[in-house]
Amino acid sequence: MFLFLLSATVHAADPLEINVSGVSGEEALANVHAALVLPPGLVEQGQVEPLWLERFEEQIPKRVRQALEPFGYYDAEVSVQRQMTAPGRYLLEVTVLPGEPVRTTSVAVHLSGPGESEPRLQRLVADFPLRVGEVLRQDLYDQAKGTLKARVLDRGYLDADFKVHQIRLHQQERRAEIDLELATGERYYFGKAFIQGGDVYPAPFLRRYLSFSEGEVFSYPRLGQTQLNFLDSDRFREVIITPQKTLSEEFRVPIEIKLVPAARRRLRPGIGYGTDTGARTSLNYRDLNVLHRGHEFVADLSLAERHQSLTANYIVPGLTNIESQTALRSGFVRENLKSYETRSLFAEIEEQRGFSGGRIGSVYLRLLQEDYIVAAQDDRSRMIIPGIRFRHNLYADPIRPKKGFRYSLEVRGGHQSLGSDTGLLQFLASGNTIIPLPWQLKLLLRAQGGTTLKNEPLAEIPASLRFFAGGDQSVRGYAYQSLGPTDADGQVVGGEHLAVGSIELEVPFGEDWGVATFFDLGNAFNVLTDIEWASGVGIGVRRYTVIGPVKIDIARQVGVTDPSYRLHLSVGFGW
Repeated sequence: MFLFLLSATVHAADPLEINVSGVSGEEALANVHAALVLPPGLVEQGQVEPLWLERFEEQIPKRVRQALEPFGYYDAEVSVQRQMTAPGRYLLEVTVLPGEPVRTTSVAVHLSGPGESEPRLQRLVADFPLRVGEVLRQDLYDQAKGTLKARVLDRGYLDADFKVHQIRLHQQERRAEIDLELATGERYYFGKAFIQGGDVYPAPFLRRYLSFSEGEVFSYPRLGQTQLNFLDSDRFREVIITPQKTLSEEFRVPIEIKLVPAARRRLRPGIGYGTDTGARTSLNYRDLNVLHRGHEFVADLSLAERHQSLTANYIVPGLTNIESQTALRSGFVRENLKSYETRSLFAEIEEQRGFSGGRIGSVYLRLLQEDYIVAAQDDRSRMIIPGIRFRHNLYADPIRPKKGFRYSLEVRGGHQSLGSDTGLLQFLASGNTIIPLPWQLKLLLRAQGGTTLKNEPLAEIPASLRFFAGGDQSVRGYAYQSLGPTDADGQVVGGEHLAVGSIELEVPFGEDWGVATFFDLGNAFNVLTDIEWASGVGIGVRRYTVIGPVKIDIARQVGVTDPSYRLHLSVGFGW
């Protein structure tokens, strides 16, 4: 093990300073600092009490030696020298000669009992982190021992305990022997789940939140996930889950779940600003228990400078899992952008199914009537659009993810024989990933693409089904939906295809802040060989909140004759 010597001053701002030198490793030095906390009474009203100082000085060698023992140093020599640096001010020079560390010469870890031959548990034993020849680290030993027991408990062996757990220390020979035997005991399984306090919801609806089934191997993480499922539904303000092990029969543990329902109906106003939409105000209404069957009704009114909408959603939850549902949607949407103006009425039915690991798939049928103005074209289109969606989200922390990915795929289309004014088939894909780097840096990659197969001219396709680029989540440095193929007059009319990519490096500072630098590239196009790549480069600030990150970016156009700068402000998730 590579060792280096550190020196640091403790309590430098006090009338008593302590300087420690000769300690190997930052963790060991931190432990020594913690051991040298000034006792109450040593400094009173800014003055050092001489009797307390003398007593504390005598205690320092013992305190330092005890602080170093967890790191394998049992023969440290500690000397203390006192100096008066000014009237009433003192310096204690603590010099440490740690000596040779104790190393492990034997590590015996094994299981006993009914679970001793289970392959997963055997792998845990094989992966025990302490090895022969390494410096004896008491802290790592305690941590590894606790992790081993916790993993065995997670496999359903609720009576697991250490039958033998000892370190035989031969201090004079500077060696140690580790001996661990974990008795697994019998394996337990989930029994019946008894739900109390949720009578306003149907029992089958409540059971969809359970992440376990009767007869499955007992698992504390499954109980934790069940609690999160209930809380994340926004229907309950308190959830208490208690495994009743003392009531187990044939090693089946009954589970008691106590619920305190939250308010069923909610009305939430909101205001905000985003460079894509402009200033906005919104009003959201939710009823989380329509007909007392757990159905959900949501109505949203959004009024922004460049986007206005009124939508209604009726959601019938599936009973297989919490991600499955049938949704009915309808609404009116108006967009007034530099590139186009649209007024749309739509109705949609979607059947969604959840799969394991954050995967969600759905099929839908959408009815669309859209009045649109693009350049000099003013038209109306009616479309019947069936489609398939699939998405996968694997971000561990939704507030400030440090790693993970998500992607979505969609196929949609329409044809005159099915009642649409225009025939087309579109493929859409998007994805982003966060890659952790050294020094807590994060690399964020984002990509978006789409293509259209059609049997009509582009002018027959409504604006909402054409591809445009530019904006906060596209190519920064350009206005929202301002990029794409142009007509003879140079006005953007949108394209048949889309390709956008972004790379961003974020440096965190503090608990909730970060700074980023980025490069975006992409555009909409009709023919790949004719694509005019637009790019932007810039810097930004991130502020992470419970409602998502607040992002402020300044981007500069790249590769144009007269580049301009653009400020981008967004609130919410959109990695």
